Amino acid sequence: MVAEGQVVLFRFPQTDQTEGKLRPALVLRQLPGQFDDWLICMISSQMHHQIPDFDDVITPRDFDFEKSGLKLASVIRIGRLAVVENDILLGRLGVIDRQRLIHIRQKLSSWFVNNYHSFSPIIPHSTIIPWWLSI
Repeated sequence: MVAEGQVVLFRFPQTDQTEGKLRPALVLRQLPGQFDDWLICMISSQMHHQIPDFDDVITPRDFDFEKSGLKLASVIRIGRLAVVENDILLGRLGVIDRQRLIHIRQKLSSWFVNNYHSFSPIIPHSTIIPWWLSI
């Protein structure tokens, strides 16, 4: 059974949609609804892919590294996301600390929220109407 915070194996597709390599991924959250779908993000040992102040790094010096099941220091690539069915996750390596998971989810949600208005320069911040009020 999949759980939030687990490190799993998944064949992460390339950005051009070609099949990717089997690699670790972090289970971030189960999607609401009737399907067994999960939001995951890629984990890579290629540290040069890290986006400073965005991605999270886990190293052998971290107290949750051993339980993660990772073999090398790795970057949790928060921006490399996928929604997948439970059935296509190919294995479970371990789990990260709950506080690390919360921190990663906060970074991701903060990125969404803080950049939302920066992409809408035409509409003044004070005139944005919530969708539920515009119905």
